[in-house]
Amino acid sequence: MNQSNYQFGSENTRIAIVTGGAQGMGRAVSELLARNGVSVVINDVNKSAVETVAAELEELGLNVKPVAGDVTSSKDVDRLVNETIAEFGSVNILVNNAGVLRPTKVIDIEESEWDFVVGVNLKGTFLCSKAVLPYMQTQKWGRIVNFSSTAGKNVSTVGGAHYTSAKAGILGFTRHLAKESAGYGITVNSVCPGLIDTEMVNSTISEEKKQEYANSFPIKRLGQVREVADLVGFLVSDKAAYITGASIDINGGDLMI
Repeated sequence: MNQSNYQFGSENTRIAIVTGGAQGMGRAVSELLARNGVSVVINDVNKSAVETVAAELEELGLNVKPVAGDVTSSKDVDRLVNETIAEFGSVNILVNNAGVLRPTKVIDIEESEWDFVVGVNLKGTFLCSKAVLPYMQTQKWGRIVNFSSTAGKNVSTVGGAHYTSAKAGILGFTRHLAKESAGYGITVNSVCPGLIDTEMVNSTISEEKKQEYANSFPIKRLGQVREVADLVGFLVSDKAAYITGASIDINGGDLMI
């Protein structure tokens, strides 16, 4: 993954937290930011996975720190932010990427599964955003990028109603937080990926089904994690300073609205 020409404020505004950073789009975002001079705290609920990814990136000479934790737990989220501040002295960029997907039909969704899917996707976005806001407000500079989905604007391709509902909720939360935060120099935006070639997608549908979906898109393939990371890199950079409250599609033309 090559370095891009992103600029992220001053030297003091280059500390990021990326949740769900041990695989897929989160890992790609973590590497892209780190390659562009950002100190990155990589969070994931899987302790061994996040430590492995951090070690791989450290071998490349990148400045990263692993912090395992559950984004649905306010205690874990507070620890995540406190460890970031202790290590780097600040936090200026938050990428709320952590998410889970289940393909269960409404009639079969147990209450516990609903709470789990909505909790990780939507509650986690809320808790992490709330935890970093005091630091960003004090510094008068911040970038928050929330991961929604085409599901948030329409219906999930492979996930259930709990996933669709959570991703729609993220769009509403993004708009509201953007309006509240603009006066502090903080931008808040959402990215809305379509079907991206990730571990989560590969564990949910077959190769045959993936190809069937790909053939139905105007751009006849699945998206790549680097393409999503490039979009996030732009949104947290100085080049996107006048963009807030937006939801940016990246779906190969699967949804055009």
